Amino acid sequence: MIKKILVANRGEIAVRIMRSCREMGIGSVAVYSTADRNSMHVRYANEAYYIGDSPSSESYLNIDKIIDTAKQSGADAIHPGYGFLSENAGFARKVNEAGIIFIGPTPESMEAMGDKVTAREIMLEAGVNVVPGTDSRFNNDDVLAEKARKIGYPLMIKASAGGGGKGMRLVRNEHDLVAAYKMAKSEARTAFGDDTVYIEKYIESPHHIEFQVLADKHGNVVHLFERECSVQRRHQKVVEETPSPFITESLRNEMGKQAIEAARYVNYVGAGTVEFLVDGGYNFYFLEMNTRLQVEHPITERVTGVDLVKQQILIAEGQVLKLKQEELRQFGHAIECRIYAEDPANNFMPSPGKIEFIAEPLGLGVRTDGYVYEGYEIPIFYDPMISKLIVWAQTRKETISRMQRALYEYKISGIKTSIPFLKRIMNTPAFIKGEYNTHFIENNQHVLLTEDECNKDCELLSIIISYIDFIEKNNQQELPADNRKTVSSWKNYSIQKSINRI
Repeated sequence: MIKKILVANRGEIAVRIMRSCREMGIGSVAVYSTADRNSMHVRYANEAYYIGDSPSSESYLNIDKIIDTAKQSGADAIHPGYGFLSENAGFARKVNEAGIIFIGPTPESMEAMGDKVTAREIMLEAGVNVVPGTDSRFNNDDVLAEKARKIGYPLMIKASAGGGGKGMRLVRNEHDLVAAYKMAKSEARTAFGDDTVYIEKYIESPHHIEFQVLADKHGNVVHLFERECSVQRRHQKVVEETPSPFITESLRNEMGKQAIEAARYVNYVGAGTVEFLVDGGYNFYFLEMNTRLQVEHPITERVTGVDLVKQQILIAEGQVLKLKQEELRQFGHAIECRIYAEDPANNFMPSPGKIEFIAEPLGLGVRTDGYVYEGYEIPIFYDPMISKLIVWAQTRKETISRMQRALYEYKISGIKTSIPFLKRIMNTPAFIKGEYNTHFIENNQHVLLTEDECNKDCELLSIIISYIDFIEKNNQQELPADNRKTVSSWKNYSIQKSINRI
């Protein structure tokens, strides 16, 4: 039995993992950088240890320091969350060698699926549908041109070691091929330390559909249905929902079977995600496998009732998976919106800074996975996502209405956020009808990427709060008791009026 888990991560995912630990009676250990001394995951954990300066290379990516901290704290397991070291096979291997349980797949499975070219080759052997493309690496312009002509345009150049849209270029004709190839290689080298790329046929107007899988150490594998992840900006997901409004029941069953076969073929253990592209003719193709927990996992939890983090821990302990495929069901509909500290109207530029005011939405069917609070300073060193807003209802129509209500209630001042942008997505006819694909934001940018009035109002609210605080600080002590009450009441009234206006 695992008694104490070190969470090798930060922010909202660290807090989310620790919540499941607390429910299971398992102790949690936080690690933190200089910038995260006051982060919520540090406050929430049973123990917390400083591991280095603010840059992730000196803290959250410092493998030896994290393992040493696990030993020092007496943790018998490490959960990597997502991002950082979550898909680093070398890290998983070192954790195992240190006699500590790694809550995730084996290093061998991570290596097999972590390299996109290798993953394509393995999936072809497994009989999984794969996008037409190169099945071997190359670093030669002449070979590139020859292979591109055989595949046909348009095509995608992708980093073999990549993800998150980095090292990726769309090429529509031979004239642009070499330039795009060099740009993709350069970006891949910078992002992953590996400039190897491959090419595959570009699927026009696809849907990005992923299947959640769970596998134990005894050969049992199940899928927990699909997530529609087609609302993306720069190949990164913004909104996810389940069930998908696009795929049919027969397609769901067929894709689910291939997801299970993909996991079984690489002897996968733990929670993972098999990702597919689906074209307008309902043809689907394997895209990649993410060997970790996904950001959007809460919507699967909401419609299935399965705590995926708890399942990860139980599997890591060696327990037999008790979930049976024929017993799993989807109940109702769920949508997740990723809340970023960024300015969508300014090319989604990050917006770090101090949070002056925050009011998170509440009510039936609403869940917020976050880590920020009033007075918290969002650092510049990490991903700008500050929370995930998840809503559930019995039907898709009700879920959209509930998300619209929840986004209306979500107030953050002091920084710019993606909340106004997400509000517009929820009110866009194509999204409401469920008639969208990966080009949704591009096709609706004239509506979605406008000046954020809500952000302007939140800035005004910050000014009001700061001004009232200044008055209180300088005048309260000199006022009679009754007058101090009046000033305090005026402050609360002014803030509430500003919130109502927003």
